[in-house]
This record gives sequence, structure tokens and C-alpha cells, in this order.
Amino acid sequence: MEEFSLSTMIAVFEEMFGTVLFWALFWAAVIITLAWVFVLVRDRALSFRKYLVAQLSMPFGAVAAVWFVLWITNSSLSDIGGPIDWIVLLGVAGLGAVGLAILVYVVQSLMRGRQSEA
Repeated sequence: MEEFSLSTMIAVFEEMFGTVLFWALFWAAVIITLAWVFVLVRDRALSFRKYLVAQLSMPFGAVAAVWFVLWITNSSLSDIGGPIDWIVLLGVAGLGAVGLAILVYVVQSLMRGRQSEA
């Protein structure tokens, strides 16, 4: 990989996850992000109660993301070699944690609707 470009990264992820799964994950992330923006615009503020529940889900998202990547790549934790593997794994865990927190916040907001903090 002599050149680091967006098309190269897309090709790598398509090879790793498969074309259908990669684009399904991509569009799911886009839709959840747009739903989060919609909820923030609609409510005009963050609900700290919903935010706390979303934060409590973060460890589950981190574990699920790491497990998913290890399952897709047919690897195990014993296959982790150098520091870059640990950095990538921590990045996957961080993205999984944040992603699940956003999803939980959006689902709460869409199911319960707008509520006052009083």
C-alpha cells in the first residue's frame, strides 16, 4: 500500500467485510447519524438523562465491536502482535462504544419523544 487514499481504504474494508456487509454498515452509520442530528435539532438540547443511559451502554458497544471485527477477520486475541494491532483494536473499541451510545440516545429520543428535564 504505497498510497493512503479513500479509495484504497474502501477497497480494503470491502475485502475485509465483503461488499454487501461493508456498504450495509456504512449506510446504517449514515442513517443513525442523520437520526441523531434530527433528534438534536428537534429537541434543541441534549437530555442528560438519556445521555447517561447512552453512556452506560458504551462498554457493551466496545466489546461488541471488538468481537465483531475478530469474528469477521477470523482472528482471536492471541493473534494480536505489535503495538499497531493494539492501537487499531482500541480504535475499534472506541468507535463501537461511541456508535452504540449514539444509537441508544437516538432510540430513546425517538421512542419517548421530547421530554422536559424538570
